Amino acid sequence: MRIGRRKFGTFLLAGLSTACTIGAPRATAAKESLHWPLFKTRFLDSSGRIVDTGNNRISHSEGQGYGMVLAVKAGDRPAFDKIWRWTKNNLRQGGNPLFAWRYDPRLPQPVSDPNNATDGDLLIAWALGEAGQVWGVPSLLTEARVIRKAVLARLTVDLGGLKLLLPGEKGFLREGAATLNPSYYVWPALESFARVAPGEGWQQIIIDGSAFLTRARFGPAGLPTDWVEMLDTGEVRPAPDREPRFGFDAVRVPLYAALAGRSGLARPVTEYWRSRLAAGAFVPAWVDVKTGEVAEYSASEGVLAIVSLVTGTPAGSSLSSDYYAAVLQSMAALR
Repeated sequence: MRIGRRKFGTFLLAGLSTACTIGAPRATAAKESLHWPLFKTRFLDSSGRIVDTGNNRISHSEGQGYGMVLAVKAGDRPAFDKIWRWTKNNLRQGGNPLFAWRYDPRLPQPVSDPNNATDGDLLIAWALGEAGQVWGVPSLLTEARVIRKAVLARLTVDLGGLKLLLPGEKGFLREGAATLNPSYYVWPALESFARVAPGEGWQQIIIDGSAFLTRARFGPAGLPTDWVEMLDTGEVRPAPDREPRFGFDAVRVPLYAALAGRSGLARPVTEYWRSRLAAGAFVPAWVDVKTGEVAEYSASEGVLAIVSLVTGTPAGSSLSSDYYAAVLQSMAALR
């Protein structure tokens, strides 16, 4: 379930340059127009909330960010404005420029945990920057800049000789170690930030994040795990409090790497998937990097879309009715 995908320890879980990594919004792009209208119909409610249909219809800052990215890529400004308005009004807490990670409409207080999720903040800032540049809205460029600076000031840590992105502001640091999530490095967002704001420090995040990801490879296949622990000695290992799986989070590592033209960061994943396909085996939903055990069931349509993207093999074209799978499909189609 999605809550399990996000939960860890105490954490319950401006503008862009004209030449953007995966292109400026193109309303006529075939793959984008194929997915966005149906995605919007299935997962965007009338208020501007992106609904996680696989997780009790809650919402995440991540989902709002995905919706904003997909809307601006499709050239759908009314939908973008609606999603951004809801996000700003419901997930920002007081004067904090970052966004609460989870919204549950069933609760008397829908935002019960004010902690953020860094991938959601990065997606939102990326989308705001693109929208501000494409539609000529200075206020959106300003919002993007404010979020970027807050991420650098509040969500980074110097550890093991590297400057790294924390998954959230609270709950991921202990003495001599940090818990990290490789899939929170949204590479197309980071690279766009480095281009539009070369003096802010994003290039160091990119360099050190690349070094971190090349270390965060485990088991015979060299796969990243959903959650990783890094020690101040520079040692990287699967997070001891979590199952050591290449699973529902880590599948986004090859997705973001491919979207940013940095496929080398996820080459072991691509090679693993290719080897499975060549052997006539199914692509499993998860892999235990310590034991080699794999899930008895196949990966979702969303993961298979990523497999198709990075291996060049055919994939289905129908959009999943599950939020997370549909997100992965829609993002993979941006390449």
